[in-house]
This record gives sequence, C-alpha cells and structure tokens, in this order.
Amino acid sequence: MTDNQIVAEYRESFDHTLYKVIYKRYSGKVYHKCLAMLKSSDEAMDATQDIFIKLYTKIAEFEERAQLSTWIYRVTYNYCIDLLRKRKKEDKLFSPETEIPDVEDEIEDAEILQIEVKKLKVVLNKIPEGDKAVLMMKYQDDMSIKEIAAILDKTESSIKMKLKRAKHKTQRVFKETFRTED
Repeated sequence: MTDNQIVAEYRESFDHTLYKVIYKRYSGKVYHKCLAMLKSSDEAMDATQDIFIKLYTKIAEFEERAQLSTWIYRVTYNYCIDLLRKRKKEDKLFSPETEIPDVEDEIEDAEILQIEVKKLKVVLNKIPEGDKAVLMMKYQDDMSIKEIAAILDKTESSIKMKLKRAKHKTQRVFKETFRTED
C-alpha cells in the first residue's frame, strides 16, 4: 500500500495497525534526523516518540498536497528546531540576516562538497543550526530546492538565498578554523 492509501484507510477505519505501518516505515528516518540535529541519542529517541505522538494526533489534518514523507520531515524538522531553541534559550535560532560581501565568483557546490568530512563536521558544528539544517537537507538528504521550500514553508528564492548565505558562512568558518593549514 502507498502512504496515501494507508492514510486514507486509517482515516476511515482508525485501525491502529495501519498507523503502525507508517511508524515502521518512518521511525528510523525520523530518529536519524533527530540524532543529526540534536546530537544526543537519548534526546533523539525521546523526540522520535514525541513526533510520532504528534503525527498520530494530526494525521487527519494531512492534506496530501505534499508526500507523507515530506510532511513527516517537516514536523520532525520543526520539532527539533523548537527543542534547539529551548535548549539555547534564544529568541531566534537563525542567525540575523546580514549583508554578504560581494564575491567575484559564486561558491560552487563542488567546493563545499570537497571539504574533508572530518573538517566539515567541525565547521558545521560552528555555524548556526538553521544554516546547518538547510545545508544538510540539500547535501545530505539530497533534497531539491522545491522540497526544502515546502518543508520550511518558504519560497524557493528565499531557500536559494539561505543556501547561498549558509555556503558563505561555511566557507568563512572553514577558513577561520583551518587557517594554518592553507
């Protein structure tokens, strides 16, 4: 059965075994996304359970405009961002929008992907969570601009700008962190 068929049948019958199918399909992915964002297996397990409770109570509201997986990803992302906000006790998690200095050449995707994985992890832990999340969606989860925009409820052009700014921050932090190795 497809996800949409399962949701439709669940709405009619409220058969909990159908919801278990959704849980089995997506719980591993939700856990791994929570782990990547929260950096704690205990928090990721708790978050996964909380997210599926939330999904259980909201499944009737799923409108099928997007795929079920996109909706689940969006709920997961938003839940984790809320936890990170609470953890840091900041009013705003995303860094303030600042002017990006003019750069002669656009930073190529290949340049970002060339950074050694170990160094990349160090750099990603130093940039704001919102920037990191957008980069991870694009490069780790291989999502399109359109999918990221749907998840974050933003326009495609704003996602392109967020990606551009996140790449610039990544490049700047990389240079600052590994300056002596150049």
